[in-house]
Amino acid sequence: MAGFLYRLGRLSFTRHRIVAVLWVVTLVLMGVGGLALGRSTDAGFSVPGAESQRAADLLSAKFPQVSASGATARIVVEAPAGQTLTSAANQAAVEKLVAEIKTAPQVATVVDPYQAHAVNQSGTIGYIQVAYTVTSNSVTDAARAALQNVAADGRRAGLTVEIGGSALRVSPSSDPTMLVGVLIAAVILFLTLGSLWAAGLPLIVAIFGIGCGLSGISIATHFVDLTSQTSTLAMMLGLAVAIDYSLFIVSRYRHELMTGREPADAAGRAIASAGSAVLFAGSTVVIALVALLVVGIPILGQIGLAAAFTVAVSVCVALTLLPALLGFAGRLIQPAPGARDAEANGSENGIVHRWAHFITTHRVPVVAAAVLSLLVVSTPILGIQLGLPDDSTAAPSSTQYKAYQLLSKGFGPGFNGPLIVVVEAPSGAVAKTATAQAISTISHLPNVVVATQALYDSTGETALFQVIPASGPSSQATVDLVTAIRNAGQTLRSSTGASLAVTGQTAINIDTSSMMGGALIPYLLVVVGLAILLLTLVFHSIVVPVKAALGFVLSLAATFGAVVAVFQWGWLDSLFGVQQTGPIIVLSTIVIIGIVFGLAMDYEVFLVSRMREEYAAGAEAHAAIESGFAHGARVVSAAAIIMIGVFGGFVLSSDALIKEIGFTLAVAVLFDAFVVRMTIVPAVMAIAGDLAWWLPGWLRRVLPSLDIEGGQRHTGAPTLVAAAGTGTLVPEPVEQER
Repeated sequence: MAGFLYRLGRLSFTRHRIVAVLWVVTLVLMGVGGLALGRSTDAGFSVPGAESQRAADLLSAKFPQVSASGATARIVVEAPAGQTLTSAANQAAVEKLVAEIKTAPQVATVVDPYQAHAVNQSGTIGYIQVAYTVTSNSVTDAARAALQNVAADGRRAGLTVEIGGSALRVSPSSDPTMLVGVLIAAVILFLTLGSLWAAGLPLIVAIFGIGCGLSGISIATHFVDLTSQTSTLAMMLGLAVAIDYSLFIVSRYRHELMTGREPADAAGRAIASAGSAVLFAGSTVVIALVALLVVGIPILGQIGLAAAFTVAVSVCVALTLLPALLGFAGRLIQPAPGARDAEANGSENGIVHRWAHFITTHRVPVVAAAVLSLLVVSTPILGIQLGLPDDSTAAPSSTQYKAYQLLSKGFGPGFNGPLIVVVEAPSGAVAKTATAQAISTISHLPNVVVATQALYDSTGETALFQVIPASGPSSQATVDLVTAIRNAGQTLRSSTGASLAVTGQTAINIDTSSMMGGALIPYLLVVVGLAILLLTLVFHSIVVPVKAALGFVLSLAATFGAVVAVFQWGWLDSLFGVQQTGPIIVLSTIVIIGIVFGLAMDYEVFLVSRMREEYAAGAEAHAAIESGFAHGARVVSAAAIIMIGVFGGFVLSSDALIKEIGFTLAVAVLFDAFVVRMTIVPAVMAIAGDLAWWLPGWLRRVLPSLDIEGGQRHTGAPTLVAAAGTGTLVPEPVEQER
């Protein structure tokens, strides 16, 4: 592989004009394709196999007017102080609002609160239920404006009017957040590399990487429905890895130039060495993201595939377009002479080398302090609550949050999350009998306020009715109620032959949280096992992969501990713009595991491969750790800060999912890069000494050599072999090039 990458890098460098033109043409063609074929994304999601999803599909077929997939809105109205909505003047004002919203664009049905008994017992609060013909992400600006106009008219009539529901949700705009990340990356690149040419190349690679990636995603929307966050998350990850991968290759290219190599040979060697690590690291990210398909929830599969595609494109651009750009730049990307000397010597007299020496000297207390710190930060994870966002987690100043609070005040918290019960029977007579029995049974269950009258389809064989819990949508009491209703459904089937299912947004959220929560541990075990396997193949070591996997688990636990503290408990919430605390968004947790795994392996490979390269060249174990760390830590630190800046920029997003994922990834990189990889890893390697590179002989003979350091033929790094009759690893003799 290293030989192939060497030839690829050298060819791209020497044929830089042709390679650059090919990539420009590719970007233009994909951009045109994205503009021509792209469609709007769909904000909804489904949970195949869940009871709530099966019931929702049945509703779509039998009761299209109440389909769970369509957008909804609730216009919540409160009478002026001391008055009721049943007075002649106030009722006339509300009826006028009902008539007005009926003529709004995309509206399917409007339920009059007086006819549907949607006014509370005191007569002070009521609501107008509105259903739309399209999904929430397809609601037009004109339709949303009509909703706001209705609210404004009601307020002018003296009423308090707020609006809740999915119809007001809009897809997040990521342009400002992306710009912040790019600016942060540009500044850090310039400070790290000391050259405008060198700092500009990773940004150009990032533009091509995310441009082709997002265009490909846009083309895909013509054939499949994608969630509205797919492109934003793909752009977030693609931007970060494209810049990081380019930074590693550019740094290695400059190092090769500083040793006196010709530019073309330096480019080939940079791609053969750093490019090998980029290819491996990118592959781990892609594998972890594609593995999200096994969870069985389409939105996760979409996010995983889209992000994996963008990362794969970024790797291809880094391995081909970047050496072509180096062909244009030549030696112009070298830093000033003083900086050049420091970098060529591995910063032996700098802070990085002193830090490495401190860690290897005080390795046991360093490991103890770092692990203890991560465990302390991890403690909030013991109280983690998983859920999905709703109007209760909206900003307190928003009309959605105010509508939620008004409904809770007038009807109880359960009114914000009604359960829809669907009864299906082989005949109309059985359906009526079974439905009456179900309503009677459910009405007497704990935590039930009311079970409404049933509505039947045209055949009379399918019925639906609503159940209003006494507790809120995200409470454990509501989860228990859903379980109790489903248990009652089993009794109903045995006595009447009719089937009963619970759906509605609350039930779908409960099933989604349950399914994803159940998938967290298996998925975590998969990626940890994958980490051990891949790193064993790369480094032919037992200590390195086990240490890397345990470090990943530690950084992940600390990350989620910090997320719980900020987004669930509200610590430092104003600092990060968290306007409303609530359960941790379950969609983000499993996505984070996949992404953080890939990033953790990135830094592990880039740091440890340089240590192994030094050790393979004959350096003593501790000296190899210090030297390898000094060569790689400066670039890894810059890469991590860039990642933190890019991900941190997305904390400015108004979308709750994007904000939480941006914060989580920024914190994850902080912990994993600086506490685990830059502190615990070299300390543990120093404790292990020569044993860090030990592998049983039989396993060494079985495993293939991936040669991640770049290959002895082109980097001068010999392969480690076992010395005859000993357990010591020694450099294998290198055959001279002819």
